[in-house]
Amino acid sequence: MKIAIPTAGGVLCAHFGHCEQFYFAEIENKKVIKETFITPPAHEPGLYPQWVKEQGCDLVIGGGMGQKAQDLFAQNQVSVIVGANHEEPRKVIDTYLKGTLQAGSNSCDH
Repeated sequence: MKIAIPTAGGVLCAHFGHCEQFYFAEIENKKVIKETFITPPAHEPGLYPQWVKEQGCDLVIGGGMGQKAQDLFAQNQVSVIVGANHEEPRKVIDTYLKGTLQAGSNSCDH
């Protein structure tokens, strides 16, 4: 499994389309085996979902994400969790793997 988290300033970004980098974590047996940060291409509507899928991701954990992006991820069989706390990405991954990640409301309304 590969998980993507949009980040800004080293923490989970409140708005998916405004991230500076994506943190990617490769998971095996509920353990992180590889972590990378990758700067995405310039943002254009609808671009990031396809780009993230091309990186081999199965899941995106974010703060806020518009409905169009969520729909594009669904079309590409990538699961989405929104409303996650603005924390360091490794902490977000660790809580997800422990089954204690608490997602709140989607901070994006478009």
